[in-house]
Amino acid sequence: MPGAALAPPFQEAVNDLYTAGITAHRGAFTPQWADVMREDIETAFAEARGREGGAVGRGPHRYYVEIHPEQLRGFVELVDHPWVRGVCEAVLGPDYRVVELGFDVPLAGAVNQPWHRDFPMPDETRNGRRLTSLAFNLTAVDTREDMGPFEIAPGTQWDDDARFGHAMFPPRDTYGRYEGLAERKYPRRGDISARSALTVHRGTANHSADSRPVLVLGVDAPGAGNDAQHDMAVTRAYWAALPGRVRARLHCPVVEELTPIVQKHTIEGLVMGDA
Repeated sequence: MPGAALAPPFQEAVNDLYTAGITAHRGAFTPQWADVMREDIETAFAEARGREGGAVGRGPHRYYVEIHPEQLRGFVELVDHPWVRGVCEAVLGPDYRVVELGFDVPLAGAVNQPWHRDFPMPDETRNGRRLTSLAFNLTAVDTREDMGPFEIAPGTQWDDDARFGHAMFPPRDTYGRYEGLAERKYPRRGDISARSALTVHRGTANHSADSRPVLVLGVDAPGAGNDAQHDMAVTRAYWAALPGRVRARLHCPVVEELTPIVQKHTIEGLVMGDA
């Protein structure tokens, strides 16, 4: 396990990620910061739903949208937050890379997703018990029970079953085990969590009239390869204005003009019933 010489709180976070598969920092940002994040999510969501391939279904009334850093006013504060940097360095090493920025939006009427992980288990995890990526989540709302909270089965980042559909979806005859392990999460605006996206999880049914948008920041260890699944880019002017420490984490194209992202997460949509 990495991080043996680290001082708290990062050692605690490493322990959480290698045992439960998830950790959190309450109140990392102010609720007002999260409210601005929600404004940016709502703007990007409206734009994405208005064009072909802008938003991908992850089940009925549930969408995922990938965005560029410039679409999030708080991007620098997020990736340069001491807790985010500390957890990334502790788990992924000093040369980690930010590879994904997006958000999930479960709308009113979203149903229980099938249990799943977000991508197949890498060989480094299977053979070396090493986590090579992290997903940070920030809620845009104070989560209530009726909103369809995120549900996770702690410790299942190590599950290695050849019967997983697309190497991501456990067979339905194993659902009882995941339901027995399941923990629902009720984050509030300003909270941030980090998890291994291999830890089996699902979104639950949204019985409320409100959406439950959640920001997603994906971070890789060098060579993890998840950047190939994403199309994040920055303009030259934005790149020039970034702090050097942030630029060092972005190995993405620097362009004259941003192109709207066409989403690639098709397998999840097909399996989750919203192709």
